[in-house]
Amino acid sequence: MKTVFFDIDTQIDFLFPAGALYVPGAERLLPALARLNRYAAEHSIPVVSDMDAHAQDDPEFKDWPPHCVAGTLGQRKPAELLLERRVAIPSVPGDYAIGDAQQIIVEKQTLDVFSNPNVAGLLEKLGADRYVVYGVVTEYCVHYAITGLLKTGKPVELVTDAIREIDPAAAQRTLSAFVAAGGRLTTLAQVTSDTG
Repeated sequence: MKTVFFDIDTQIDFLFPAGALYVPGAERLLPALARLNRYAAEHSIPVVSDMDAHAQDDPEFKDWPPHCVAGTLGQRKPAELLLERRVAIPSVPGDYAIGDAQQIIVEKQTLDVFSNPNVAGLLEKLGADRYVVYGVVTEYCVHYAITGLLKTGKPVELVTDAIREIDPAAAQRTLSAFVAAGGRLTTLAQVTSDTG
């Protein structure tokens, strides 16, 4: 069974108190996030890491404070979440080679990773039988990722101790809808004890 990990929006602006759009408590996820990415590298599991890459005047800033502006410190991923062999896929349509990349960084300008027109082709190239998802924010970007991945018809698992929400009630609705749609809740310990 081929597994692909999806690492959602784990960027400095979201994870740290000084970040432009800090998710309270998200910094406490770092050890779990790093463990998942390292586990993936150790077991030849590709990691798709989506990343906001906004322009200075991005339309999204009408709804959210400016954050993750391309090229800024806040837009970066913490060093402990980066894998050695990585490739970036911009939002411009194209056929991007992934080669032997351990980590595929998918840029986006909206909440939804599937807004990047290259994601469908990437999923086809990766040929996963199972997806494991983690990151921030549960009721926003994680929600879009798990919803889109469920549409592939493949099993999707959400690592509950490697996600963080802003609104607990909205996050609970997201989890309930995910399970009702066939998704599976899991934990860091369960994922890293599986051989994938």
